[in-house]
Amino acid sequence: MTINDVLSKLESLGTEQLRAQNVRHGYVGEQYGVKLGELRTIAKAIKLNTAFGLELWQTECLEARLIAVLIIKPKELSVEQLTMLVRTATYGHLADWVNSYLVKQHPEKEALRIAWLQLDAHTEPWLARTAWSLTAERVAKSPDGLDIACILKRIDTELATAPEPTRWTMNFCLGELGINHPEYRQQAVEIGERIGAYRDYPTSKGCISPFVPLWVAAIVDRQS
Repeated sequence: MTINDVLSKLESLGTEQLRAQNVRHGYVGEQYGVKLGELRTIAKAIKLNTAFGLELWQTECLEARLIAVLIIKPKELSVEQLTMLVRTATYGHLADWVNSYLVKQHPEKEALRIAWLQLDAHTEPWLARTAWSLTAERVAKSPDGLDIACILKRIDTELATAPEPTRWTMNFCLGELGINHPEYRQQAVEIGERIGAYRDYPTSKGCISPFVPLWVAAIVDRQS
């Protein structure tokens, strides 16, 4: 299968409804509007192929990039290649796939987390977004060695003015701190209340608001 074969297949499967949906969710750029299940079927047919995945990424097409994530072997990526993928995945859903399928499976993920946390989020919002996502994972699953007080202080200082991509995962990290570390729960909730990030975020019935005071209370109540 060639790049043109993939793009032709995507064009044949695309719908205006899904294209419009992606735009409503904030996507700007080339796309076909293909269902995720169809993308997984195409990726399965291609099989794992890192070089081909990187070629697909260079098309800048949303669906081609999603397929690329599915066929790339994370351990075959250099740090430079992985950094490029994170930096150019400038759409939340795509960035989440890159983070879940590639960054979190990469042997250098902890070193990259530390390095990317030192970057200016206003200059590198997508690298910082991933760094805070990785930090949230550690806060929830493997907090040993983390300076929780320092992380809280940074969030308190930076959350209000962080660029939106970074703000989302930084807020998520604050929520994980409140949920998983009872000794810091009140402080996390107070920070969330004072800054007010996502206070008015539209939330569907049955879903939990990303506003930290509501989110932490809901999860803690569910766990009790």
